[in-house]
Amino acid sequence: MKLKNFIKHIQIKSAFFILFVSLQIVAQQKDSVLTKSSSVLNSINELREQLDDFFNDPNFSSATFGVVIKSLKTGEILYKRNPDKLFIPASNIKLITAASALYNLGANYVYATEILANGIIKNGILNGDLIIKGSGDPTISNRFYSGSITNIFEKWADSLIAKGISEITGNLFGDDSAFDNLGLGRGWAWNDEHLWYSAPSSALSFNDNIIQIIIKPTKLNLPAEIIILPNTKFVSMISKVSTVDETQPQFISVSKLRGTNVISIGGSIKNTTEQLTEFVAVSDPTMYFLTVLSDVLTQKGILIKGRIESLDSSTKIIIKENLSNLFIHESVPLHMILKELNKNSNNLYAEQILKTIGFETYNYGTTENGVRATLSIIDEMGINPSNFVMADGSGLSKLNLVTPRQIINLLTYMYKSEFFNPFYESLPIAGVDGTLSMRMRKTSAEKNVRAKAGYNNYVSSLSGYVKTVASEILAFSILVNNLITPIGLANYLEDSICNRLVNFTRN
Repeated sequence: MKLKNFIKHIQIKSAFFILFVSLQIVAQQKDSVLTKSSSVLNSINELREQLDDFFNDPNFSSATFGVVIKSLKTGEILYKRNPDKLFIPASNIKLITAASALYNLGANYVYATEILANGIIKNGILNGDLIIKGSGDPTISNRFYSGSITNIFEKWADSLIAKGISEITGNLFGDDSAFDNLGLGRGWAWNDEHLWYSAPSSALSFNDNIIQIIIKPTKLNLPAEIIILPNTKFVSMISKVSTVDETQPQFISVSKLRGTNVISIGGSIKNTTEQLTEFVAVSDPTMYFLTVLSDVLTQKGILIKGRIESLDSSTKIIIKENLSNLFIHESVPLHMILKELNKNSNNLYAEQILKTIGFETYNYGTTENGVRATLSIIDEMGINPSNFVMADGSGLSKLNLVTPRQIINLLTYMYKSEFFNPFYESLPIAGVDGTLSMRMRKTSAEKNVRAKAGYNNYVSSLSGYVKTVASEILAFSILVNNLITPIGLANYLEDSICNRLVNFTRN
């Protein structure tokens, strides 16, 4: 999800604010259902008329809606609008990525990262190389573990020390051959390369392949303090942020020289501000991984005499026969990883998972192989592969195309499948967590909607499940393209529809 663009989009000018207020007034005049005291809807025809009123609102005259709402109790289509037209789904494509992962990998699938010794260990010295063989694990960070960002690396260092290793005479190699080296997806915006949500994929990934930049004020008119987490020389910082008083504007701009890790940060920070935080995607994730790991090993007292580098095909030829497995790091199971994927709409996780599907199915982790494996199973889910385009796993690409009916067919299939629980549990809960934590709060929909939101330039989407006041489960998909109205209004519209669905009951 393009969170940064989303926030900027929300900060609209007064004209858009007036538009937002007018839409609220119109909606309330039609039939207010935004509080828990909302009246119960008791007619399918009434429901359809009210939904038509929303989708026909002139404030959205430029937009194209694709909508299907289905009862999973009766199989009845309660509402449809452009059900078979192809739409750019944004992050709703993650629903397909998650479903494919469950069927191709299994809910309890774990990533295994091997720590290998290429040499003999004697008297505390590894006479040879230390090799880290990646499998695409996206969780090597502190996201699932307490402690610092480098928590896992610190534990690896402790394990090496426990095996008596205090010195490595050779090199620290990273084997990232499980995946291709195309970190960015097809159709991604080139000017988004440095943004955290566009972090490149790699078989060796660390800390979501991003760095955190903390900006703190100092004295007036002096440069601000810049802190990098993790503290690494892998990136080079060019800082031109100054400290200003509270009467001056505060802004931060971040850019990165393409294909490098030279980051420029400029702007100003008020002296009354505690701190500001930015996140920047790195280039060359494998070397980022190895550089930080090397720093941690050194800090723990393990001397590395050689160099650090990626283990390419030419280097593999010189690997000796006495290669041994020191230990294996395993990730949390896939059903936990899917919660991060869908609840927080983590793009890197989506790309890692899609390539993992390709790796496990065709022995090589590429987006194309992941899509190929996905296409082989979606036909039985009710998605015609010939009328469907999947360019990436995250939805960043505007080359993805899917119909609302296809998403409903997927949701229906998953509802009846053995994997429904992990799939359902991975979705954000309205008013509670993830990307829906601040939406539908204190309304009928709070805790009664589980759905995946999606955002992209001129695109909004929301698809998932609704539990009505009569305990009937509905599947719904709302895809909006050509949206030039502020995204906040689209959210309001989608949330209002969810409230109406929650209050639906049959005569």
